[in-house]
This record gives sequence, C-alpha cells and structure tokens, in this order.
Amino acid sequence: MYYDNELKALRKSGRYRSREVVDNSVLDFASNDYLGLAHNLELHNATCKALSKLPLHSSKASLLVNGYHQIHKNFESALCEANGFEDAVIVGSGFNANIALIESLVRRGDTLFMDEKYHASGVLASNLNNLHVEFFSHNNMDELEDLLKHSVAKRKIVAVEGIYSMDGDIVHKDIFSIADRYDALLIVDEAHSSGVIGDKLMGAFDYYGVDIKQNYIKMGTLGKAYGSFGAFILASEHIVEYLINRAKPIIYATSLSLYDTLLAHNALIYMLKNVEFLKGEIEQRKEIIFKELGIKTEALIVPIVIDDNKKVIEIRDELKRQGFAVGGIRQPTVDKAIIRVIARLGNSCEQLRELCINLAKIKI
Repeated sequence: MYYDNELKALRKSGRYRSREVVDNSVLDFASNDYLGLAHNLELHNATCKALSKLPLHSSKASLLVNGYHQIHKNFESALCEANGFEDAVIVGSGFNANIALIESLVRRGDTLFMDEKYHASGVLASNLNNLHVEFFSHNNMDELEDLLKHSVAKRKIVAVEGIYSMDGDIVHKDIFSIADRYDALLIVDEAHSSGVIGDKLMGAFDYYGVDIKQNYIKMGTLGKAYGSFGAFILASEHIVEYLINRAKPIIYATSLSLYDTLLAHNALIYMLKNVEFLKGEIEQRKEIIFKELGIKTEALIVPIVIDDNKKVIEIRDELKRQGFAVGGIRQPTVDKAIIRVIARLGNSCEQLRELCINLAKIKI
C-alpha cells in the first residue's frame, strides 16, 4: 500500500497513533475541559431552551454572507466587555484562528517572531506564503528583545502563548513591555490560559493586570475551559476590520454554530458569576499536585517527563486500567515523551489525589 513504510517506521519508533472512542467509565484527566463545563447540564439545557425558540438552528453561511447572527454579536460584545478589548470576531476553531491571524497579518516586508514552542497551527501558518519568521528560545525575553532591536522589518509581529499547552508554564510578564518598546503587534494565544488564570479567570492579560493597547491581540478557544467548540479573536477595531477583510478562515468558512456560540456565552456568564469559587477549586488542585508530585504549576496542566515513547504508553495504559485517563504525549508534539495530567475541576480533589499517588508509584 501507499504508506506502509511510513506507518511501519511510526510503529517502530513508538510514535504510532490511533483513534480510541472515549471510555466514560474512567475518570477524565486527559482532556482540556479545565473547568468541567463540558459536563454541566444546566448550561446545555439553557442553551437548548433558548435555541428552540429561534426560527432556525444553523448559522447557514459565512459571517460575511448572511451567517452573522445576533447570537454571534452578543457573544463578541460580552467577550470584549470581560477582557477589555475594542472588538472581537468568532471563528471555527483555535487552529483556524491561528491560521487567520498569522497568514493575514504577516505581509511582505514584515517579520514574525515566534516562541519555539508555539502551537503547531501557528507554525503551519508561518510556513505559508514564504513568510519571514524568526523563532526565539522558549520564553527567552532577552533573545526576543535582541531580535527586535536589530530588526529592519516593516512590521514586527510577536506570537506567544498565555500558557503553553505541553509545559504548562506562563508567558513571561515582560512580553508586553517589550512589544510596546519595539512597536510590535503582540499575538497571545490564550487557548490554555483563558478560564484558568487571572483575577477574573480571563487569562494572561488578566493575570498580569495588563492595560489593553492597540497592538495587543488575544486569541482564545471555546473547546477547553468554555466546554464548547470554536474560538475567538480579540483586538482593536482596526485589526478586526482588517481580519474580516483578509483572513481566509473567516471569509471562506461557515460561521460558528449557534449552539456552540450560545453555549460558550453561557459558560462565560457562569465563569464570571462563580469566579471566586472556581479560583478556590483551582488552587486546591494545584496544592494537591505539589504535595503528591512535587510539581509547582500556575496552570492545570501537569507534564511529567518520561523520555521514552514506549514507556509513556505503558504508563498511560496502566493508569487507564486503574480507572484514570491521562495523556501520553510523544514526538513531534513534545521533545521528550511526557505523561500529561489535566487537573480538571470535573473530577474531585480526592480523585486527583488518588491519581497522583498511583502515578508516583508507577513512575518510581
């Protein structure tokens, strides 16, 4: 067959992947449903009840061709108010949001400065249209500043993540002042930080108390802490206007489903109403992780380096037999194979503690 040799090589290296239907009989410590909202029936029922009163249930078209509904507009307005940005646009996924931002913002004569651990969607986008890209060492602000200082680019665009999806570390606070100093557009991918950190749980901008400026762009996903699907881009009115006119994933794709949009809006309302309770629950889980595994984290992502593709799958499968689903992440997603635990609020603190104790025994 056409790709037998490639598949054999993947199996031999321990990098072969396959789809497995979710087993709901085991506790989920693998998914990015950080706040457990994907299981919140009140949000689901409220969304269905509201949609049932509408004359349609599908968005039907692109945002620019009869597919922009009041549900979309209401959610965009709520996101702007919660995050302090001027304007917003909703897109089909975080992957598409990164394609939209990078492929459209970086033009001839511009330079994109990207953290070496930026998400694969951004790296893919950086390979389009012969973009000029310079990668800097992970979270290394000195290296980034040196690159910006010596750049003669027409426009400078910096791309970082609020919380990095595999390491679980937070972007350095100096990123904002550095972007300002060199008049660079700053893209912050908040897929894993929105809903998890900050005084209002809105992410890295909120966490550092940053005053929003014209050169800041925030991308967030709805399929993680929001318990829905899709993504959003927050920016100045000028940037959003430009994206609507140039970004292919916005122009040529059907707009986000009405259910996913309204569900995410209800999730946002829930977060803001219950912020202190949610922050308390997050802190309890961070304390358990430190006590049982000796790992300090500001996020709900717990990476445990195994550095062996086959062993990481053995550990993952053993934990599944014990009733716990965790991620076994291998190359090329990470440099060294890891067990990735998500301390999601959908499971109790007692269940998390039991997982950590069992994991520590297996790893030893």
